[in-house]
Amino acid sequence: MKIAIIVPMAEEAEFYGSHFQSADKKMFGSTEFEHFSVNRNDIYLGLSGIGKVNAAMNLTNLLANENIDLIFMTGSAGSLKSSIHKKDLILPSQFTYHDAHNTSAGNYVEGQIPQEPARYELNSPAREKFIQFLEKNKISYQEGLIVTGDSFISSQNQKDEIKKNFPDAVGVEMEGAAFAQVAYHFNTPLVALRAISDNGDESADEDFDTFVREVGKKAANVITSYLEDELL
Repeated sequence: MKIAIIVPMAEEAEFYGSHFQSADKKMFGSTEFEHFSVNRNDIYLGLSGIGKVNAAMNLTNLLANENIDLIFMTGSAGSLKSSIHKKDLILPSQFTYHDAHNTSAGNYVEGQIPQEPARYELNSPAREKFIQFLEKNKISYQEGLIVTGDSFISSQNQKDEIKKNFPDAVGVEMEGAAFAQVAYHFNTPLVALRAISDNGDESADEDFDTFVREVGKKAANVITSYLEDELL
């Protein structure tokens, strides 16, 4: 299999580089991907950059040039639920855009890009297999809707506005729906794993730098264990 692992920030990717032995590096468009071999699977690790355009552009560069069988998207997110705390793992089941407001443009719902699905569903056999791994190893996680936008959410007012439009959302970040949109159009399964780095309120600025490496490592440790132990 050919598997992509794509993360927004270097701080979230550094654990993979120290864990796997890189065979070489390849440029796809403007993005450099490290190439690893794990259990006879080709792994491509790359940084998407931050935000929706960077995420879509850099994943598209890879998928247009390599016949990728599975995408792992990982990194951090802010919590939108009081029951979800810092360092918790979230396995998104859906993505949509919290900053897409197109209900007056036609028969669209909040978060929907015109002529696109209302939400990007991540149902796939690959995701089910990953869930089986998490449960077999007693790795705690929560599922639900993650919403994406081009703003770092760091105030209660921002958070309340998102929760008003998306009361079922469990987390917020800046790339996931763009990854999901690209994966949808390439018909490639996407497994997303986000770790909570902050609460999406006024404490987010001080929390983020402290927790992003720690939660990025937590998510990376789960994925590398899966690739080494299960994906034969």
